Amino acid sequence: MPNVFIPAENEQIIDYKAIDFFCGGGGMTCGLRQAGINVIAGVDFDKDAKETYEFNNPGSTFVLADVNELKEEYFEDNFQVTRNDDNLILVGCSPCQFYSIINAPKVKAKKSKDLLLQFQRFIDYYNPGYVLVENVPGIMTNKDTVLPEFLQFLENKHYKTIMKVINMKDYGVPQSRRRFSLIATRLNKEISLPEKDEEIKRLCDCLGEENGFPEIPAGHNDPTDFAHSVAGLQEINKKRLAKTDKNGGTRIAWKDDPELQLPCYIGRDNSFKDVYGRMFWERPSSTITTKFFNISNGRFAHPFEDRAISIREGAVLQSFPKDYVFKTASIATAAKLIGNAVPPEYAKRVGQKIINHLSDGTI
Repeated sequence: MPNVFIPAENEQIIDYKAIDFFCGGGGMTCGLRQAGINVIAGVDFDKDAKETYEFNNPGSTFVLADVNELKEEYFEDNFQVTRNDDNLILVGCSPCQFYSIINAPKVKAKKSKDLLLQFQRFIDYYNPGYVLVENVPGIMTNKDTVLPEFLQFLENKHYKTIMKVINMKDYGVPQSRRRFSLIATRLNKEISLPEKDEEIKRLCDCLGEENGFPEIPAGHNDPTDFAHSVAGLQEINKKRLAKTDKNGGTRIAWKDDPELQLPCYIGRDNSFKDVYGRMFWERPSSTITTKFFNISNGRFAHPFEDRAISIREGAVLQSFPKDYVFKTASIATAAKLIGNAVPPEYAKRVGQKIINHLSDGTI
């Protein structure tokens, strides 16, 4: 099971509580628990996430519900959550298709546009000590964003807010992942986001045989909970990877091969340069998306092996513990839970910020 926080002997115990809205497979919950916060419940309408969430986070209840239909008093009635609790943290990392630069079906994306305002209902009702939000940077710049309305709401409720677009690679996550991060508190103390690390983690720091990842071929199925499983490749994609330079190579290596070149990229060498590309061994990975198991969806090929990265490799690049078990029926479903997650390492650091803020006021 994933590691959890154990307080030092004689350390004062404060009952830090959190509800993790849009929790998915539990990345944020995992990190907050590692910091020592009791995550009472996670809320999501993705039934594929329930077993993974509850197996890895015992004691945190998965509430299978659409937040649009969930009543504010639900947690008061079912979990004895009280209003105006200084130690309560409400977390709202809502789906971000509407604000993402990645193309998504417009109808589906619009459903995610106003979820932040649905989350706002619960802040208004419970008046928690803290509010956490994580999303894509586009939530700050999209012309139709609801963020200004949400920020005005927080101000009217007398919350002090710190927010910034950060890159997860600066916070112990071996991945370049730019995200919008916000902490708000109504307590009479200033708060800040976590500090950056001086050194950045790279692929070579966490993948490879020396880190427990034996060499495997495309299509390998690992039946254990470690899930070092990888999607298969069509023969033509095997040929493409065989010609792609190791350690950061791109599809430019086979652009002049009539058998291998894709018609959509003829004369467009600078378009979508990362697709079919290999990761760099001595750099953080590219952003882990829900499609990281497919080399045609980004720079997701292993630096040296002719395959995409495995499920466990993707999870490690998202900073999930190696014993975090993905209880899913397919590689695609596991990748969805991993790619959508808040990296637990960053969540842990945010949780530690709140604990310090509550216990002694340090920032």
